[in-house]
Amino acid sequence: MRTRKLQIAALLLTLTMLLTACASGAKKAPGDSASAATLDAHFFDAGKADAILLTTADSAVLIDAGEKGFGKTILAYLEEQGVEKLDCLIVTHFDKDHVGGAAKVINSVAVGTVLQSNSPKDSDEYEKYVKALEKSDIEPVTVRETLTFTLDGVTYTVDPPAQESYADDPSNNSSLIVSVVNGADSFLFTGDAQTARLAEFLSGDVSACDVLKLPHHGQDEPLLDALLDATSPAYAVITSSDDEPESDAVVAALERAGATVLLTRSGAVTLRSGGDGVQLLAE
Repeated sequence: MRTRKLQIAALLLTLTMLLTACASGAKKAPGDSASAATLDAHFFDAGKADAILLTTADSAVLIDAGEKGFGKTILAYLEEQGVEKLDCLIVTHFDKDHVGGAAKVINSVAVGTVLQSNSPKDSDEYEKYVKALEKSDIEPVTVRETLTFTLDGVTYTVDPPAQESYADDPSNNSSLIVSVVNGADSFLFTGDAQTARLAEFLSGDVSACDVLKLPHHGQDEPLLDALLDATSPAYAVITSSDDEPESDAVVAALERAGATVLLTRSGAVTLRSGGDGVQLLAE
């Protein structure tokens, strides 16, 4: 068991890394395509679960890790891509289809920083995640205020829930929402945010994005039209499964909005950003 001194030291080290990243990011204004990296966003075919890897030549960030057992698939892909370290693991919330594979990843590859939601769950997947953090001597950062950092020219903004708890769907509505900007290109990852959480997010300054990861696996959502009006995505990615498919009404709304709909249940999806446009890569 780590001592209190080690816990404090680990937390200070994590915060120092994030503050340094923020300072470096402040030197580059989002939208400058000349300073952009080549960023690949790989949406795994993980069934009705989220696992998304974002990589540049010199950085790697994993947003969620699928269900229990999916960590092996993530690790195999990391090896295939030559990724030896994750700069950051972001756990948007602690439902088993987002945190399930995290313990395997943490136990098997170096992870620089872990950012997490503020709503723990009483589950085997969550307990294994906590034990893996302890084993790897990682002090996670529970995001309670908007956090921005930059890795290899790509700017990440993590928007936390405004409340400590929610009456409806407390875990989903505690989702971290992650915005990613690379030059003139932008991505928005909404976790499993539902109506209360989306209402919070949409009440702020929401920008258009090139790529939108739909909330809650493409299930129908009263605020979907408002989200699409605010973001106007060119691509919309839905993480669903054949057993639990996306809503036909959601797909129809996306198509009316002019978005190209991409379903991970049809196979993994990789989108590449060069800072001046996003393109779909063949798998």
